[in-house]
Amino acid sequence: MKPFSLIYFLLSALLYVAALPLLLLFSLRPKYRRSIPARFFLRHNPPLAPGGIWFHACSVGETRALKPLLDPLTPDDVRITTITQTGQDVAGGYGVQHRYLPYELFMPFWVRPQRALVVLEAEFWYLLFAVARARGARVILLNARLSERSFPKYQKLRWFYRRLFARVDKVFCQSEDDKARFEQLGAANIEVIGNIKLAQRVTAAKTYAKPEGETIVAASTHEGEEAMILEAFRSRYADHPDSRLLVVPRHPERFDAVWEMLHQQCDGERIARWSRDGGIDALQENVFVLVDVMGELNNLYAISDIAVLGGAFKADVGGHNPLEPAHFGCRTITGTHFFNQRELMRYVDHIAVVENDALTETLRQAEQLRPAAINGSVDLQPFFDYLDKESIS
Repeated sequence: MKPFSLIYFLLSALLYVAALPLLLLFSLRPKYRRSIPARFFLRHNPPLAPGGIWFHACSVGETRALKPLLDPLTPDDVRITTITQTGQDVAGGYGVQHRYLPYELFMPFWVRPQRALVVLEAEFWYLLFAVARARGARVILLNARLSERSFPKYQKLRWFYRRLFARVDKVFCQSEDDKARFEQLGAANIEVIGNIKLAQRVTAAKTYAKPEGETIVAASTHEGEEAMILEAFRSRYADHPDSRLLVVPRHPERFDAVWEMLHQQCDGERIARWSRDGGIDALQENVFVLVDVMGELNNLYAISDIAVLGGAFKADVGGHNPLEPAHFGCRTITGTHFFNQRELMRYVDHIAVVENDALTETLRQAEQLRPAAINGSVDLQPFFDYLDKESIS
């Protein structure tokens, strides 16, 4: 192991020891009950079989975006790692070998030789790149991005990222702006192909009959956003008493907290819980429905008139995928803090981006909005051409 890698490894070990009490505590939470033991203690997390094309994606959105890349490949050749439990759930549906990505300390002992390591978006792990490359893998960044907001932090550590990107063979990035930022950090062999999420086939897994009246979905919401959207909805409901609000929190561990909030703020009103009160049938008799199950959002976009897309009304989240409500033609409203979705937003027409204090008025007059629509595409062929050129596929 080279001196810098050895120092980095030792620092990772010290950090691991210091964090052990917190890791043990957090592993008791439902959200982390599988991921922390797998990632930090290698519980039920053996190494991937060698000789494949290894894709690493952080969470559920990135893992779903892999689907068009996997279709031309032989399943036996594909390996997937993720960080989150929801990402693992999606990977499990692809019929390929999948694991949690271990903490960096374990990379020298866990990584087996692969033909390629394909890392999505901004998952920059020094020992992952260094060890995979040392064991023969081509290291490829795909859908790579460096947001304008986060770039100053990367620049402060430019000396580190120069070393990291020196272990990357090819970068397929989302935009020319991303390319310029990667170049400033020392990356090379960069090609702009757009956002691979544009290649994702957006479908509804179930077909529901559209309820009578107007359906509004508060989609992928975070703490604090539900209460704000609820207040805005009341303004529209006053003029449209046939409206119904579906609340879909982003993270399942918040379902109970959001339910309590609805109870407190909707006292005496008709509220229901999707998992307990009949699923879609709960919309017929109730005004507010908490969707406390995973995997329903696209099904709900398909029957919704208006989507209020969460994650962008808080300054620290970065927004969520606007292509999904646009695909189903929802009149779509989101906040101004969509920095992680800036590239995707370029490909969506007629989405209303509003400051938090303008949400109520925008939703009240939502009939004036045009349905959101997708206006672009992405060419994945350069990625497959690179695999062929390097004899990886």
